[in-house]
Amino acid sequence: MRKLELYIDKDGENLRCGYTTGSCAAAATKGAAIMLLNKQKIAGVEISTPAGIDLLLPLNNIEIGEDFALCSVTKDGGDDADSTDGMEIFSKVTLREDEEINISGGIGIGRITKKGIYGEIGDYAINPVPRQMIEKELRKVSSTQGFNVEIFAPEGVEVSKRTFNKNIGIEGGISIIGTKGIVYPMSEDAFIKTIYLEIKSIAENYGVDGTIVLTPGNYGVDFAKEEMNLDHSVKISNFIGKSLKYAYKLGFRRFYLIGHVGKFAKLSLGAYNTHNEVVDLRMEAFVYYMALDGVEREILEEIDLLLSAEEATEYLVSKNLGYIIKKMEKGAEERIKKYLKDDDIEVGVRMYSMKRGVKFD
Repeated sequence: MRKLELYIDKDGENLRCGYTTGSCAAAATKGAAIMLLNKQKIAGVEISTPAGIDLLLPLNNIEIGEDFALCSVTKDGGDDADSTDGMEIFSKVTLREDEEINISGGIGIGRITKKGIYGEIGDYAINPVPRQMIEKELRKVSSTQGFNVEIFAPEGVEVSKRTFNKNIGIEGGISIIGTKGIVYPMSEDAFIKTIYLEIKSIAENYGVDGTIVLTPGNYGVDFAKEEMNLDHSVKISNFIGKSLKYAYKLGFRRFYLIGHVGKFAKLSLGAYNTHNEVVDLRMEAFVYYMALDGVEREILEEIDLLLSAEEATEYLVSKNLGYIIKKMEKGAEERIKKYLKDDDIEVGVRMYSMKRGVKFD
């Protein structure tokens, strides 16, 4: 496979870009349409992307029949490879008797099961921009001929199990997505948009009157469901502030957050993006809340020398100071109310350590 030779600088590192499943679908469709009309195989096609970058993509798995043609393009995520990286995105094209273009999905393409996604419940998860790209490339092939297009991905059912799709209401396969056609490595914007989609999906399908659970990872999702019977969880990674503000904007007023003490120690001091490259206030948080409680200076100095939140937690427990974690949780709750400028919201914050879970007695 010919790789896209487009690079961006990210924090001093030269990272290669890739192209989206939407670009793959558009290229495979254009290739299949050309071969259907000409009854001759071609090696690749050139397409335009919304990012203003033209792609020359090779075609694989070519098959030309009497009334159809199909081929595939290999997804390339560049240095931001995700679950769909390396999989084949197929398009099967047939002719219509009118000038319309009909785009549908097949095996491995998920269907929308909840409101809040780009489409109606039951539709195939082929987003608007990829649909526009497909139509645009087909009109380059013929301005008047109508086409039926079926996008499919035989590996899609299995690959989808490693994606966020089920959380945002897409089941049975992958999504054909991409607003730019190009995958830019380490894209925070793309990840945040996924978080927003999940929050919006919960709001539109279950309403905003219940409690929404925001958690950096899987532990929080499992704990909320198994221990608290709370199902509406969203994994937010380090983006606590953006997630809170978006959920609040949609109308949520009851929040429950659960996360590792290392991340939420930072939250307890008002850090709303907890990535290590943004902020590292773990030991400072322990020292702050212990000092407020009147803990002697010698202990403060000892904990300040520790390197990890896990070590600090164990140290607290060894000194019968495990209750300090509860004070940090309370502090985080108050910070969130100030952050959202609303003292009437309900906020619960729970911290856990890898060794002790949520119990620090």
